[in-house]
Amino acid sequence: MALLVVSVLPLYFLFAQLAAPNIETSTEPAQTTHSDEPLAAQELAKLTIADAGSKDGYARDKFGNGWARWDKCDTRQRILNRDLRGLALDSDGCTVLSGVLDDPYTGKTIDFTRGTTTSGAVQIDHVVALANAWISGASTWEKSRRVELANDELELLAVDGPANMQKGASAADAWLPPYQPFRCQYVARQIAIKIKYALSVTSAEHGAMEKVLHTCPAQRLPTP
Repeated sequence: MALLVVSVLPLYFLFAQLAAPNIETSTEPAQTTHSDEPLAAQELAKLTIADAGSKDGYARDKFGNGWARWDKCDTRQRILNRDLRGLALDSDGCTVLSGVLDDPYTGKTIDFTRGTTTSGAVQIDHVVALANAWISGASTWEKSRRVELANDELELLAVDGPANMQKGASAADAWLPPYQPFRCQYVARQIAIKIKYALSVTSAEHGAMEKVLHTCPAQRLPTP
């Protein structure tokens, strides 16, 4: 397979932004924050606290049939391009053949190689699990809105596969990243997503988020 050097990425991301205007893009690191972003603890207070809705009717395909795709690149490849370093790309200028992930959930360094038995080492996590979004308000949306959420770069992180499987559909009161230094950023990202999409939190979920943010009162929301 022919390889392209990483210097093609700026042109690729410009094309992706033009080809997919309804899906947010960002070439900044996934954990970027800026001093003008609001404090996570203040934004947490804006979330609606409500009992979880019913899981009836939930299915992954209610949020789209897999990853959104345009041209030769789907959302998974875009997130791998964003979150991994030392990339080697296929000749399509998009598909990641190999790279290195500094995993935010475990703190491990993962050498990624694309393949039928190796690709699962790095998975793309919906930071607010889609099943959680469903019971937090997304069950009433039009499908197009759910597809937007499922492919929103704010909602997605490349992470350790086993950690992602362990998380499942858990909210913050049931699961937090085992790598404790990332927990404040993780909770802040969940808050940003729930504010953007007007999703609710349960009282237990709110309490867990509040407890985490007590350890990092200066934590700000991630840059969209």
